[in-house]
Amino acid sequence: MSLAIASTPTPAVAANIASPLTLPCGAVIPNRIAKSAMTEGLADGDDLPTLQHNQLYQRWAEGGAGLLITGNVMVDRRYLERSGNVVLENASSLSRFRLWAEVVTECDIHLWMQLNHPGRQCSRFSNSKPVAPSAVQLRMAGNFAMPRALPGSEIKAIIRRFGVSAALAREAGFTGVQIHSAHGYLGSQFLSPLTNQRKDEWGGCLENRARFLLATVAEVRAQVGADFPVAVKLNSADFQQGGFAIEECVEVARWLQQAGVDLLELSGGAYENPAFLATESDKRPAGAWRREAFFLEYAEAVATPLMVTGGFRSRPGMNDAIAAGATQMIGVARPFCTDPDFPSKLFAGAIARTHPTEKELALAGYWGPQSPSKLIRALNNQAQAAWYYQQILHLANRRQPDLNLGLIGALRSHLLNEMRHSLRRSR
Repeated sequence: MSLAIASTPTPAVAANIASPLTLPCGAVIPNRIAKSAMTEGLADGDDLPTLQHNQLYQRWAEGGAGLLITGNVMVDRRYLERSGNVVLENASSLSRFRLWAEVVTECDIHLWMQLNHPGRQCSRFSNSKPVAPSAVQLRMAGNFAMPRALPGSEIKAIIRRFGVSAALAREAGFTGVQIHSAHGYLGSQFLSPLTNQRKDEWGGCLENRARFLLATVAEVRAQVGADFPVAVKLNSADFQQGGFAIEECVEVARWLQQAGVDLLELSGGAYENPAFLATESDKRPAGAWRREAFFLEYAEAVATPLMVTGGFRSRPGMNDAIAAGATQMIGVARPFCTDPDFPSKLFAGAIARTHPTEKELALAGYWGPQSPSKLIRALNNQAQAAWYYQQILHLANRRQPDLNLGLIGALRSHLLNEMRHSLRRSR
């Protein structure tokens, strides 16, 4: 005789940073911490991945994150975000990409390729004749030329390029792709009324301005199949008067959900107003977990699998945001440059928060980030970014991060590296 024992159902345990996440396509990410994309600038003269990519991503893979997203992989080698970008246009050198993917996937975690086209944010170092939805110039230190407005035939050709690159990424062993439509790059330029002043089917109302992104998602999905993660990086807002607004972001997010996007990463800003480079003390009241991530308030309005990037630094803040359902993935970038093992340390309870490096990186006095001069404030942002680029170089060459590196020295080294990369590119 068997005895049936009635039992009280066990309450569901709230998700946290150590919980796996199953995406709509069926793929499972082993935990909720993701390395958001950071441009590496490590490609060789033919715009291909190098041993440095392999060493860098192996180091990050060993740190315990569930998902690593590459920096910009460009779909057209004529137009780079910066010298040193990797380009994936055809299968001629796919073996290089396979090696890159293997060092990460051997650790049983995900490696997604971020696909991008810079549009007008193509520096003179790589091309003095950029393209964009409309002929609206990016005016920053004279480093960006007046773009040429794209005709419809070229727009459709660029969309096809995204699909080709996505299919090649899957063939090479990457486990997903992310379409970059934030931070002022081409997808973002189409969405913003400030940079998209077209009067045809690609401009005007939000539905038309979103056409490029939605067509790109459809093309990528057709090329990679239903079981392969397709993500999008989207601005919650441009933080510019008259630009892409939060209400528009919410509507576009709904359309992306209907299009079958597996994960939507929310960030914000553009080169002219880089909200994504703000430090963790900016833009929110101290002590409120709902402001630990700069864009969390916008994420709460969007009903789709979300990854929020920008400002997450403490384990309690990350866990509370996930448990509340405000975001499903935690996107982190800069802490990976200074402590690649921080995810494992957070999981183990060895640390409660990442080291606040950003607070220590600023020029002094008039030359600091609070300077009344917009140019000086921009210089601080660029110098801080250069400092992190140098830490990436250290890790890519199997060295420890140099936390004592000065901002001016970092900026000087970065600019010299950019020039070298530009000069050595095959044309």
